[in-house]
Amino acid sequence: MTSETNKILTTDGIPLEESLKKAERKNKIKAFLLVCPLLLFLIITYVFPIGEMFTRSIDDKMITNMLPNTFKSMESWDGQDMPEEEVFKSFYIDFKTLVEKKEHGKLGQRLNKEKNGFTTILKKLFRQIQRNKIDENGSFKEQITSLHKRFNNVEYWRAIKRTAPPYTMAKYLKGMDLFIDENGSIAQVEEDRRIHRILWLRTLEIAFFVTVFCFLMGYPIAHLLATLPMKYSNLLMICVLLPFWTSLLVRTASWMILLQQQGIVNDFFVMIGLVSDDNRPEMMYNKVGTYVAMTQILLPFMVLPLYSVMKTISPSLMRAGKSLGGTPFVAFWKVYFPLTIPGIGAGCLLVFILAIGYYITPALVGGASGTLISNQIAYHMKTTLDWSFASAMGLMLLTGVLVVYWIYNKLVGVDNIKLG
Repeated sequence: MTSETNKILTTDGIPLEESLKKAERKNKIKAFLLVCPLLLFLIITYVFPIGEMFTRSIDDKMITNMLPNTFKSMESWDGQDMPEEEVFKSFYIDFKTLVEKKEHGKLGQRLNKEKNGFTTILKKLFRQIQRNKIDENGSFKEQITSLHKRFNNVEYWRAIKRTAPPYTMAKYLKGMDLFIDENGSIAQVEEDRRIHRILWLRTLEIAFFVTVFCFLMGYPIAHLLATLPMKYSNLLMICVLLPFWTSLLVRTASWMILLQQQGIVNDFFVMIGLVSDDNRPEMMYNKVGTYVAMTQILLPFMVLPLYSVMKTISPSLMRAGKSLGGTPFVAFWKVYFPLTIPGIGAGCLLVFILAIGYYITPALVGGASGTLISNQIAYHMKTTLDWSFASAMGLMLLTGVLVVYWIYNKLVGVDNIKLG
C-alpha cells in the first residue's frame, strides 16, 4: 500500500495535514491583521520619531551641500599649512552662489558653532561680493586673506574641513562637554563651559532623591490604604487621587506661592519660632523647591502600585509571624516587607523614569540650580533652534532610561513588577 493511500483525507478529499496547515496559515493571518493597527500605531508614533531624531542628530549635510566645490578641492589639503589658491577660489564660488540664493547667513551660523568668529568674517566677504570688489581674474587667496586676519588663520580652514563628512557624532560629544579638536582628537571643552555633565548628574541626583522621598512617604500611605476599614480607605484614596484631578501647572504654581519667602510655609516657620522673620529660608528657585514639588506630584505613582500589591497580602500572615515569637518589627521585616517588593520595584521604576524626564516643574520652581537636562533640551528646541543637538540629548536621555530599565531587570527582574 503506497503512502498516498495511507493519508487521512477530509470530506473534501484534501489530505488532513494540508488542511490543517492551511487553517493554521489563516489563523496566523487573522492574528496579524488584529494586531496590525497597534503595530502601525507604534511604528508611526514611536519608531519613526526615534529614527527621525537619530537621523537629525548625526546629519551634517548642510555645509556639505553648501560648499561642494570647497570640500572637493580640500581633499588633497593636509590641513597643516594654509590652503592653496584652488581652495580659496572654490570657496569664493560656493559662497557667491549662496549669496545669490540668500542662504549665506545659514552658513555663517553653522560655521560659527564650529569656531567662533565665522559670522564676522563671512559678513566682510558678503559685503565685498555685493560691492563687486572681488577681482575674479586676480588671486582669490590674497584678496580673501586681506579682508580679515582670521581668513589668514589656518584653524578656520581646518574648521571648514572638519564639517566635510555628511554625518557626525559631534552633537553627542557636545552633550558630554567634549569636542573634536583641530587634530581630530576628542578633547574636553574649557572648564567654565562644562555644563552638560553637571546637568546629567543633577538630573540623576534629583530623580533618585525624589524616588526615595516618594517611597518613604508612599509606603506608609499605601499600608494605611490596604489595612484601614473600607470607608476610611476610600476617603484616603480620594486624597491620594486628588492631584490627578488638578492641572499640573496649577499644582506647580501653588507650590510657588506656598514656598516663596513671604509664603505660607515661611510664615508658619516664623510663627512657631523655627526661624526669625529676617532669616527666612529660600525654598524657591533651587533644589529644595524642585524636591518638594516633584515629590508631591509624583507621590500617587508610588502609592498606587504599592497599594495594589499590599491589598493582596493576607493580614493573617503578620499574625502568624507574631504568634511564632517575632516582634512586630521582625514580623514586618521578615514576612510583610518581602511580599511588597514587587510593588516597590514597580513604583520606584515608574517614579524614577517620570522624574528623569520631568520638565514643567523644574522649569518653574527649580531656578538655575534646579534645571534638569529636559529643560536644556527644550531650550535648544525653542531658543537656539539647534534641533540636532536637542535630538542628540533626547536620545541620550532615552538611552539612559533604557539602561536603568536593563539594570533593574538584571538586579530585580522585570517579571517581579506588579501593578495589581
